[in-house]
Amino acid sequence: MSGNTDKAYGRVVAKAWADAAFKARLLADPAGTLAAEGVVVPPGVRLTVIEDTDTVQTLVLPARPADLTDEDMAGIAGGTPWPRCMCLCGP
Repeated sequence: MSGNTDKAYGRVVAKAWADAAFKARLLADPAGTLAAEGVVVPPGVRLTVIEDTDTVQTLVLPARPADLTDEDMAGIAGGTPWPRCMCLCGP
């Protein structure tokens, strides 16, 4: 998320921390609750809200970008930043 959506997301998180009923709605109906808060959810997108705790943390594995080649992936897995640095300091 970016721009105004980042701010809206921050407001939603803060509201969920402060309001147990709102948090329950967010967990039960993420898309509807976010839409009611002014956060645009694209058609066809299914949202899942998972609450982290002291003993449960969530690792989000993003979808692989369609424009990454196998060479790009090998560079990322090997520790080379992507996109590759274009300066004169390295390969």
